[in-house]
Amino acid sequence: MMLAAGIALWLLLPGPRLWAAAILMLTGGAAGVAALGGGGRAPRAAATAAVTAALGLLLIWWRAERVAHPVLTRPTVARFEAQVERVERLAARDLVRLTLSPTAAPGLPPRVRVNLAQRDAPPGLTAGTVLRLRARLMPPAPAALPGAYDFSRTAWFGGIGATERGFAPVDVLGGGASGDGVRARLTRHIEERLPGSKGGVAAALATGETGAIDEADADAMRRSGLAHLLSVSGLHITAAVAIAVSAVMRTLALSRRLALRLPLPLVAAGAGAAAALGYTLLTGAQVPTVRSCVAALLVLAALAAGRDAITLRLVGAGAVAVLLVLPEAAAGASFQLSFAAVTAIVALHEHPRARALFLARDEGVAHRLGRSLGSLLLTGLVVEVALMPVAAYHFHRAGLYGALANIVAIPLTTFVVMPLEAGALLLDLFGLGAPLWWLAGRALALLLLIARTVAALPGSVAALPVMPDGAYALMLGGGLWIALWRTRVRRWGGLAVAAGAAWMLATPVPDLLVTGDGRHAAVRLPGGRLAMLRDRAGDYTRDLVAEAGGAEDEPALLAEQAEARCSRDACVAALAAGGGTWRVLMTRSGYLTPRAAMEPACARADIAVSDRRLPDWCRPRWLKLDRPTLARTGGVAVSLATGRVRTVRRAGDRHPWVVAGAGAGAAEP
Repeated sequence: MMLAAGIALWLLLPGPRLWAAAILMLTGGAAGVAALGGGGRAPRAAATAAVTAALGLLLIWWRAERVAHPVLTRPTVARFEAQVERVERLAARDLVRLTLSPTAAPGLPPRVRVNLAQRDAPPGLTAGTVLRLRARLMPPAPAALPGAYDFSRTAWFGGIGATERGFAPVDVLGGGASGDGVRARLTRHIEERLPGSKGGVAAALATGETGAIDEADADAMRRSGLAHLLSVSGLHITAAVAIAVSAVMRTLALSRRLALRLPLPLVAAGAGAAAALGYTLLTGAQVPTVRSCVAALLVLAALAAGRDAITLRLVGAGAVAVLLVLPEAAAGASFQLSFAAVTAIVALHEHPRARALFLARDEGVAHRLGRSLGSLLLTGLVVEVALMPVAAYHFHRAGLYGALANIVAIPLTTFVVMPLEAGALLLDLFGLGAPLWWLAGRALALLLLIARTVAALPGSVAALPVMPDGAYALMLGGGLWIALWRTRVRRWGGLAVAAGAAWMLATPVPDLLVTGDGRHAAVRLPGGRLAMLRDRAGDYTRDLVAEAGGAEDEPALLAEQAEARCSRDACVAALAAGGGTWRVLMTRSGYLTPRAAMEPACARADIAVSDRRLPDWCRPRWLKLDRPTLARTGGVAVSLATGRVRTVRRAGDRHPWVVAGAGAGAAEP
């Protein structure tokens, strides 16, 4: 926990001076506590926590410097040669995503990511293939709005210096393997057996590739709380290990000689470990998979040694193993969701009352089934409560029926879909897998039906505004306090959770949202719905604005609202907030408005917004958000009732991806 806290501290503090000061304060404080504590247990624990936090801060700082790489300074269209590092086929979006290493291209970063339309991608693309192509490249995009996803940070740690879209023709110059890799071939094989979203879900369970899942079905999985089934993690690793252990154990036990001479539990545990490692490598070794693999290996080792395997120490060991290799994972939703769920499950099942409730006993089938369903429901509810703050912080949404959906979906996936899929793949070696593929398709159709039905229920998802960092820290810290303590002192964690929740709910929703490039803006209407400035905003931008504004409905068009007066070039919106009316002037075309009309409009406006530089004589009464201002602040969210202005960029922020982004912005034409 303290290792992750140190990583979070590095992300929150703006620059090297404060990072170094924090390390010195933590280590100095630890030395002082250790010297004055007299060797007591509490001082030792405090000193250890401080040193671990300092280690986390130092670790992420070292990692950020170690992965440093050039970043594209300005948008450009280039024709270049490159070697393919990775191929991702996004069938549902009709795209192929390539990670490329440009060769003999001194003006380009050493690694770029390019999307190609499927019709433009040459057949047989594999890692190692050398291509010549033309692409429009952009610097990695920072968060467009406060609280939105920051791709520039992810790209920095992934070594990606530019990203955008490639165009035909794409020429293959040579290189590459004779065929696709095992993962790509297996994914394609599954998708051929089960077309559409069913094949996409089946491929996600086997190889971690989700590109073939239709966007509507993927959204239904998210809204219903079943999206975790698409990310290969604990559930899938556990099923793979269980299948391997059971198969090896039962097969070897058929021989009396082997059963008497070999330690079958140890042999089966070794087979389970091999299955976990192989499955992790096959699915791309993503953070949840690595964490689950480490946990599975520790469980198998504990079982082989005759120790209690499922403990919070095991969860902590898995987290430390991931953070030592990928410290930046601590800031990601995947890491936080994964460990929050596992911690909640283990803490629940370690509680004496829960153990008494879930303990297997000699009773009738009906009672045993009821106890199993009750334990599954209670576990699902606890996991939903544990994940709700994480989902609200990262995605600005909270699911309400996920526990109920998971009661059916988890057993269906674990005990029906995955065994059928594994059996079908095995029988495909002999050309006999068709019946099992048919059954797997019916089971996957049922899974998708559950997702669509739950997602369509009224109030299935609650939209929330961007959560303050402090509120999230309170809820996360309170939840960990509840999970870690075993005495009544654990109840104090509930106060922190309640305080964080109250802070989150009291945070006002923004009345005005402006993206970092100034092109897109949205205002909140009296009924709570958002209205977009530009008529041609894409689906991604509309979804982004809706999430940042805590709105569930799709944004309307500002030009169609009674609160606004719009021409082809500009809009003026009158917003009621804080007991008054605020006038917001926004330009929405590339044409200059005559000064005779623009200057008085600026003078009457409280806020002026534009994607270009506004002249000095354009002086709104309160806030001017034009191109130069937004270049310094990034995206902006304004709450009119409180006068609070949130920005993407903070003054003095010297994180390496921010510095690289500022350089790119300064060089932009």
